[in-house]
Amino acid sequence: MSISSTSSSHTWRFFRSGGFDQVVISRGADLEHLSELDQKLWTVLNCPTLGLEFDAATTSLLDTDNDGQIRVPELIAAVRWCCARLVDSNLMFAEPGVPLTALKTDDAEGAALYAAAQRVLTYLDKPNDAALTVQDFLDTTKLYAADHFNGDGVVAPQLAQDPQLQQLIQDIIDCLGGVADRSGSQGVNQSLLEQFFQQAAAIVDWQRAGDADDSQLWPLGAETPAAVAALERVQAKVDDYFVRCQLAAFDQRAAASLNPDTGVYGSLSNRAIATLDTELAALPLATIDAAAALPLQTGVNPAWADAMQQLLTQVVEPLLGTEPTRTHLSRADWTAVQGLLAPWQAWQAQRPASALHQLPAERLAELAQGHGQADLAALIAEDAAITSFAENVQALEKLCRYQRDLVQLLRNFVSLSDFYQRRQKAIFQAGTLFIDQRSCELVLRVADAAKHACMASFSGCYLLYCTCTRKDQAPLQIVAALTAGDVDYSMAAGRNGVFYDRQGRDWKATVTKVVSQPISVRQAFWSPYKRLAAFIETQINKFAAARDKDIDSKTSAGITQASAQASTQATAKAPAPAAKSSFDIAKFAGIFAAIGLALGAIGTALAALAAGFLALPAWQMPLVLLGVMLLISGPSMLMAAMTLRRRNLGPLLDANGWAVNTRAIINIPFGAALTGVAKLPEHSERALADPYAQPRTRWGFWLLLVVTIVFCAYVWHFGWPLGLL
Repeated sequence: MSISSTSSSHTWRFFRSGGFDQVVISRGADLEHLSELDQKLWTVLNCPTLGLEFDAATTSLLDTDNDGQIRVPELIAAVRWCCARLVDSNLMFAEPGVPLTALKTDDAEGAALYAAAQRVLTYLDKPNDAALTVQDFLDTTKLYAADHFNGDGVVAPQLAQDPQLQQLIQDIIDCLGGVADRSGSQGVNQSLLEQFFQQAAAIVDWQRAGDADDSQLWPLGAETPAAVAALERVQAKVDDYFVRCQLAAFDQRAAASLNPDTGVYGSLSNRAIATLDTELAALPLATIDAAAALPLQTGVNPAWADAMQQLLTQVVEPLLGTEPTRTHLSRADWTAVQGLLAPWQAWQAQRPASALHQLPAERLAELAQGHGQADLAALIAEDAAITSFAENVQALEKLCRYQRDLVQLLRNFVSLSDFYQRRQKAIFQAGTLFIDQRSCELVLRVADAAKHACMASFSGCYLLYCTCTRKDQAPLQIVAALTAGDVDYSMAAGRNGVFYDRQGRDWKATVTKVVSQPISVRQAFWSPYKRLAAFIETQINKFAAARDKDIDSKTSAGITQASAQASTQATAKAPAPAAKSSFDIAKFAGIFAAIGLALGAIGTALAALAAGFLALPAWQMPLVLLGVMLLISGPSMLMAAMTLRRRNLGPLLDANGWAVNTRAIINIPFGAALTGVAKLPEHSERALADPYAQPRTRWGFWLLLVVTIVFCAYVWHFGWPLGLL
């Protein structure tokens, strides 16, 4: 069957399935003219990116606006792009793989894509006649290896051929940390390179400013740093001492308050005192006196004695001389000592804060004077100049994914050929559910069973919502459609089955919700009789339960009454009169008469029916029986047939976020194919002897006996029916 679109010169081919015409997507020309196909003929207008048995990376590429939906314009754009990049669009229907010869090179984009494909094949050690596949792009360590340019502007040590450049790159990484290359290795970019050399220049300049030949900067030569360290160790404490002394000189009354209170020593008297004790170190260096002379040896706070000795030997005596012997330090001498070491302290305060100080000064000076910065900058620029390579690699991966997956998506979007032609499972079919000796193929993932059931009930399908669990996976929700067999055994919540997903993994499936719908006309035919049998069984159970309860209550009442009478007789002086019998023969006679009348009426009705039936010609009797059965089962069969006639896939998909554009009918033959019912294999051997089989009831014999008695009674009363002669 061939139908052409009125707005396209392309000859479209259609097949009919599911009650509607579906376009055939099987040629490159179909893809090239897909944008011309009337959108009213598309089976689906959009579908979600989640909950599909489809490559998630491909759906992410198709969902260009990142709204979680794949729409018609996005599909058309993807198809157009593939056709524009391929020499022959029929490659979309071939086995997965895009060879170099399949790429168009008649424009700048195609030429760049071709060049990138050549480089990818080289990096992968593949010949030029090999085809690129999706697997080639999953591991990018080969495509973006650290030993070749990859367009990210980051140069790793492996990329530099010059050992000096390699060492420079490693020095930068060791000092400042590296930048991640596309290969995963650590490297250097232009920003990090400039930062390194700026800090290196600042350190070199600072080191030049601290030339060791400057006697003012280095008053003690190489011993100056140690002297400054000894000074700074006690500088704050010495300043504190002289300020206290100045206060005592200002006001003699202050001396007592500035010296430690005697109570402080009381807290130290009841424990061992160490020279590093924090309470001891907090005391002044020496006794506060208006004379303002700091003792250097005797009379010094024990916690600071060692530090003051170092101040004397490493600072005061080397700077001020050893003659005369210095036992005290005046404020003027202290000011002079600080002034001599202040230039070195000021120079140290200007020391650049940088991790490059870990490198020797000679190395930094060599780098500052060399051309390593320019050479490395040129290497970085060369790598950054091919930034388009990474973009073209991504485009090649997209083309390989589209070539592998796009036609499959179209066969579940433009048409539902994968579902109706059953060459493979549709992308919305999650797997197979095995339950109650059936295998259900129409199984969908659902996010919210209650919300899904509100819409899915309009599908006309008998639905089982299940929660599936597996030890190594998060639980998932599914809905399965039962489209064949019976449901004599109630599919209530709590029943268990096994679900096999598309990867072949088995899950424990527990039914959580059932949407009951007719499954077949045959089931509907027997359903009135089953309901009648269930009703009778229920009524019998109710009657038996009521009688049992009545007997229990009467028995309890009788026992209670008998006990009360016995107690009364035991306490009475005279014997109690005999209780009047409660048996009323007239009452029971009335009951028996009523029962007899009811049985007589039922017997008369049955006799009349039997008489009327036996009065018919023999050829009419089967027709009457058939008519009675149709009268009983007809309404149920009619309702089932109407429901099965409108059984529709659309609401099941719509409830999952699809926009189905047609009525996708699941008729009875197709439904039977979607649900497999257990049956014995061909040529199998079957032993019919069951040692534990239930004993066969003889209800057929008794029914035949009753019919025979009724017939004989009729003949005896009315004579032989002439119609049977």
